[in-house]
Amino acid sequence: MTPPLSPRTIARIEDSFRAQGLMRLLGAEIAAIRPGEVVLRLPFRAELTQQMGYFHAGGTAALADSAGGYAALTLFPEGQDVLTTEFKLNLLNPAQGDTLEATGRVVKSGRTLSVCQLDVHALRDGARVHVATGLQTLIGVALRAPP
Repeated sequence: MTPPLSPRTIARIEDSFRAQGLMRLLGAEIAAIRPGEVVLRLPFRAELTQQMGYFHAGGTAALADSAGGYAALTLFPEGQDVLTTEFKLNLLNPAQGDTLEATGRVVKSGRTLSVCQLDVHALRDGARVHVATGLQTLIGVALRAPP
């Protein structure tokens, strides 16, 4: 069994998430932080849609990317950060609902590279529809202040 995350690690994830301008702009929030797993939620707003009224794939991809990045970061030591080097996302169903929920799960955590599974569901009236799935590779880098 994996030990729970320290309050310091959770605070590091939350502080980093708050520093992400795109997540703030989209209105995303952290729903869960566990060792090797992070869940993010994005409430529906008309500004996040494409021409047919579904959540835009760009927002879906950004949410999935961040969920995976933070999942990987939960397993990296303090003083480290992560950058996505590659990800692939398959869009499975139209993303329509009250909320998008993206889950990033670490498949392999290495000293330098980590691989995460990404899954995004649309939530509406208690129903969950799987709208996207993918894989992501991240690299560990030394933590630095934003420019």
